[in-house]
Amino acid sequence: MTKHRISLWIKILTIAALFTAICATAYAAAIDNILLRWRKTMTFTENTSNLTVAITYYSAELVEAEIQAEAEKNLWTQDELERYKYRYLNMLNLSEMIPIKVEFVNNGPTMHPGPFDKMIEMRIGSKTYEPVDYDKRLNFPFQGERDGLVFFNRFDPKTGKNLLEGQNRVTITLSSGISTLMASRNRTPRFFWDIKNDDPSKLYAGQTAARLETDRLIKRLENLRKDRADEAARLKAIDDEISTVQSRLDELAAIQ
Repeated sequence: MTKHRISLWIKILTIAALFTAICATAYAAAIDNILLRWRKTMTFTENTSNLTVAITYYSAELVEAEIQAEAEKNLWTQDELERYKYRYLNMLNLSEMIPIKVEFVNNGPTMHPGPFDKMIEMRIGSKTYEPVDYDKRLNFPFQGERDGLVFFNRFDPKTGKNLLEGQNRVTITLSSGISTLMASRNRTPRFFWDIKNDDPSKLYAGQTAARLETDRLIKRLENLRKDRADEAARLKAIDDEISTVQSRLDELAAIQ
């Protein structure tokens, strides 16, 4: 190979490496912008004490970006990506819940956030909702860093209606009582997101959708079998009572 060709190949490889670095930088910046849209922060200070609170709303855009970022970082195959996506969506349970992540960095007096389900609420439209599940570590007093997932119902338990359908905004409010840095100035932290274009159903496709649907159907089948067993036991109890009553009636008829 001539010196000219060697020089040409070096230039090509250098340009390719530079292009890859530029693409990687642009991709990282795009991920950061998405995270900033869905991760809201507030800081409270008093003298030398400070508290930072961050709330992340798991939109479809954010979840997809985080999954793709992991795939890019680890150079996953499509099959590896699908396995990770399955585990991630299974953890967030987006098909049934509205998950958020709560993060605290407390460089101040000990916080007393428990019971945490009474210290946080979600407002959708004109109604407010308490969490149905959350990381129980959020109940305990602490200083320093702590974080955890909090889950709200996506569907009305009575009607089955999607609570986010037709809504434009979701607001998370924390009680100021969880920290003296908030309570001393009567500051109530509120975080809100524009969710009108959010559509988590887009995440459920391909292999991941099939596996998650299989899980749901198996769980549903188990519940139906349990219901059938319960009904069978109830019917047997009724039949036994009918038999007892009829026997007593027969006895009374014989006496008369």
